[in-house]
Amino acid sequence: MSWPAALPESPSGGEPTVAPDRSTLRLALVVGGLVLAVLLGFGLGRLNPPPGTASGAAPTAAGHTHPPGTAAHSHGGATIDQGTGADAAGLSVSAAGYTLAPSTVEFPVGRATELRFQIRDERRRAVTRFAVVHDKPLHLIVVRRDLTGYQHLHPTMATDGTWSVPLTLTQPGVWRAYADFTAVADDGGQTAVTLGTDLTAPGGFAPRPLPAPATTGTVDGFTVAYEGTPKAGESTPLRFRVRAGTTAAPLERYLGAYGHLVALREGDLGYLHVHPQSGRDGDAVTFQLTVPGPGRYRMFLDFQVAGVVHTAGFTVTVP
Repeated sequence: MSWPAALPESPSGGEPTVAPDRSTLRLALVVGGLVLAVLLGFGLGRLNPPPGTASGAAPTAAGHTHPPGTAAHSHGGATIDQGTGADAAGLSVSAAGYTLAPSTVEFPVGRATELRFQIRDERRRAVTRFAVVHDKPLHLIVVRRDLTGYQHLHPTMATDGTWSVPLTLTQPGVWRAYADFTAVADDGGQTAVTLGTDLTAPGGFAPRPLPAPATTGTVDGFTVAYEGTPKAGESTPLRFRVRAGTTAAPLERYLGAYGHLVALREGDLGYLHVHPQSGRDGDAVTFQLTVPGPGRYRMFLDFQVAGVVHTAGFTVTVP
């Protein structure tokens, strides 16, 4: 069998190959060029993502990125509710590169025992530099899981970064301890974090129901009342007034203000940061509270009179 002279033989000397016509060759070159352009564009995009993103991930207000559709998650010890922007902290023992490491988590009931712990960084080094916030480098909040037995303590730190404070757990059960601090990194950067861990007091646990919601209460002979209705996802001013009999109590500054307010969420015991306004609002002390969602919350107001700190508790229901 003979082939036309225009058809070249295969390099191996076997069967001859048929040369493609010019239109087929032109189409192949166009398709190949398109594929090459797509591959080059993808590679350049991987090497040079847009500012503020990583490989196409969506930028976040926290200054880093997450894949599209990322659900509620933690930043700096705070669980972000993407629907409201509000947060609750203290739900994790580790957050923002820091870990709360207690030396023991079991304490006898009704007897003062030293609580010792460290705050460790990502390299498991004990942190020793903290910014002073509200007059203290670290605030320790302890409360039983039924939101009773609230304590606000201020541990002292040794040179090796070990914090210690006498702690009395007054009733059996599981208690939640929150370390609220602002760590100072080696480069001077500051990170505000609230970390939480559970402590136990052995014995039968008989949980107490939360008191009914009320805007007025009494403690140690003082009458405490507040105005304002918290709403989910909104910053709400709460104005507290403390009276001794029929007159305003002579409040003294405590932790840099005329009061200190902590709010905790029933169920997961999420810790809410509550910011006081500077100065006085007449005879009121005003705080800005943002709750992350519906539910019941327990608020604890610390105030000082004649050098003694008192704590008033309030239950609030957010629809």
